[in-house]
Amino acid sequence: MTDGPLREDDALLREMLDAPGGDALALPLLADDELDKEARRSLRKEERDIAMQFHTGRMWVYAALTVGCFLVWVSLFPLAVMGLLGPVGLALGCVFATFCAAYGFIPSHEAMHSNIYPRGHKHYWANELTGHLSTIPIALGFGVARLTHMEHHKYTNDAERDPDYTDGAPNWWQAILKTWWNRQPGVEGSVMRYKRMMADMDTPASRRAVMQTTLLQLVMFGTFFGMAWSGYAIEVALLWWLPRQVGLSWIRYWLSWAPHHPQQMGRYDNTRIFKARLGYWASMAMEYHLIHHLYPGIPNHRQREAFHALKDVLGRQGVDVSAH
Repeated sequence: MTDGPLREDDALLREMLDAPGGDALALPLLADDELDKEARRSLRKEERDIAMQFHTGRMWVYAALTVGCFLVWVSLFPLAVMGLLGPVGLALGCVFATFCAAYGFIPSHEAMHSNIYPRGHKHYWANELTGHLSTIPIALGFGVARLTHMEHHKYTNDAERDPDYTDGAPNWWQAILKTWWNRQPGVEGSVMRYKRMMADMDTPASRRAVMQTTLLQLVMFGTFFGMAWSGYAIEVALLWWLPRQVGLSWIRYWLSWAPHHPQQMGRYDNTRIFKARLGYWASMAMEYHLIHHLYPGIPNHRQREAFHALKDVLGRQGVDVSAH
């Protein structure tokens, strides 16, 4: 399955591309590097022509992996109750569940942008199914995840309107601590901001999304209570509670803090190209997150390839491409 060319009917993407100041340079040019508006427009066209070559991919793989991982994860619970896992199996199950919680956000991210199957496609239901299943391990309804993520794209690094702005921190270790602190009751962090933004939207879609998340979290807490009451507290903690905590922190560090630090604003400044110490895959392939913000239709697994194709034209517009 291919995603197809850049969808010009995508209102959010169109707004980002045509926003006032959209032709502004990423970094100030030196005095002898002056570019007039026509030159910038030409560079932007060259950039978009290259980017459109990467709006394709075997997107069905995201859906297949999501369904497979979800079924394996769910099967761990009855196996644990029946005593078939054992200590080693339970430990391995915890590792697998943590992987599902953290890396499940990658297919959900593609589904948020309807990249797996676009709206109107006969298999669009698979796009939505992927989104809903992949966020269950972190107990975040797909509707809330999608709506807040669209706000993030629209208002990236805006202190008041970006739902992920509260993840900002001056350095990596404080960012890790903040991923945990922001989830604590009463803290004005990501959880409180998401709740407030959903309430402020007050649309049929936002109300449905809140209801979905509420029901999902009731199921989660019901599972916690039921298994703990039945003598399987350790099992449910290792198969859901702990993986969820680690997964949420992993997601917020690599998707919110690392690519957006130090939270500047501007088409080429609100995210960055960086080199992760833990490597490309450990960082959830976020080293090239700038490409995603410029062209959300380019799937995660093609952003590195797209960056290298775009590297020259981005550099000519003042973007710091030195990390790779």
